[in-house]
Amino acid sequence: MPLPSALTWKVHGDGKTIAPGAVVAPDERLSWPRTIGIGAQHIVAMAGATFLVPILTGFPPQNTLFYSGIGTLLFQLFTRGRVPSYLGSSFAFIAPVIAAQQEFGVGGALGGIIIAGALLFLVGLVVQWAGTRWIEVLMPPVVTGAIVALIGLNLAPAAWNNFKASGVTATVTVVAALLTTVLFRGLLGRLSILVGVVVGYLVATLRDEVDYSTISDAKWFGLPHFTSPSFHVGVLGLFVPIVLVLIAENVGHVKSVALMTNRNLDPYAGRALMADGLSTVIAGTGGGSGTTTYAENIGVMASSKVYSTAAYWVAGVVAILLGLFPKVGAAISSIPAGVLGGAGLVLYGMIGMIGVRIWVDNKVSFNNPIHLMVGGVSLVIAIADFTWQIGSLTFGGIALGTAAAIVVFHGMGAVARWRGTVPTEETPEVGSEPSALG
Repeated sequence: MPLPSALTWKVHGDGKTIAPGAVVAPDERLSWPRTIGIGAQHIVAMAGATFLVPILTGFPPQNTLFYSGIGTLLFQLFTRGRVPSYLGSSFAFIAPVIAAQQEFGVGGALGGIIIAGALLFLVGLVVQWAGTRWIEVLMPPVVTGAIVALIGLNLAPAAWNNFKASGVTATVTVVAALLTTVLFRGLLGRLSILVGVVVGYLVATLRDEVDYSTISDAKWFGLPHFTSPSFHVGVLGLFVPIVLVLIAENVGHVKSVALMTNRNLDPYAGRALMADGLSTVIAGTGGGSGTTTYAENIGVMASSKVYSTAAYWVAGVVAILLGLFPKVGAAISSIPAGVLGGAGLVLYGMIGMIGVRIWVDNKVSFNNPIHLMVGGVSLVIAIADFTWQIGSLTFGGIALGTAAAIVVFHGMGAVARWRGTVPTEETPEVGSEPSALG
């Protein structure tokens, strides 16, 4: 059976309304004016998170926006327009990019992004051939949750370094983000960090902490500034673990959309991974941030009931066009350290808690001492940022924490099965919980 075209959509109903309980499926669309409006909402939804990554890593925001648009269109081509998703900049790359720049410069960080993208593409080929079951075996929820959590918590020192540059501005940024979350509903509430950054920027302006010279010097129109990547063995330990997070994000996104649209999208999981991998490679080649499927845009789909991939073509094209205005990138790059510290505190903490949410949603039992060790060992390694150097190759806290989560889970499980001491979920092992912590 031939695969469907990525540019073919049926008009849903009369193209204007959606019946109660119905959804606009990925291969359907509303009228083009309404589709363009939904696409504009997707631009707003992705903007806050997509811009935060280059802001925090020092990458050009113009490049990140430009390549996110290209990646989104590429994703729709690969998945034949059947998996609605925006490919925005991935938070998982923040820590390795910061670390790689300190040792190898911007070019070295871009080389690491390319390596991660290439590996993800290869994983996509395997998934397209063998399915996703092996991923679920390698990384069950207790491992996936630990990996996601440790990436966020590993960034805590970076947040503090920016925060202390201007404690007042940073505090205002945090308070604004927190209040926005509870004061507003819908899209504005989901953009709380972006609102916090805007409020913090205004306060920084009043405190004379913003340098506007870069904005005035930037051109109104022009192509992104391309930076050549360089490749170093030392970045492998920083970027290879990120592939595991990208796998979990992409597969989870496909399954979530399938559940919401009541469609079997498993045949597209491998294609989604390949598309994200290739998008990340292209972004790294030209100076953009690594990409991933965006949960932020799922909120727009859930509220509008429109899962049409036509809206993502609109969003991708608009992002590319906006990426051709250097003043936009210059304005974003002018955000001072205090604002970044406040935004980082909230964002990095949220990433850590997303890992915890994975445990909660999947009912991971920490009565099981194996699960307890997986979380405890991996998180401490990441938070303390353990390092291990073998020749020219250095493994940092994220790499070691990720390896620990996988090795501890499978290693302890294998020994427990051999000894016949496999614990049950319902019955805690005697002495399995640390009494000092109650």
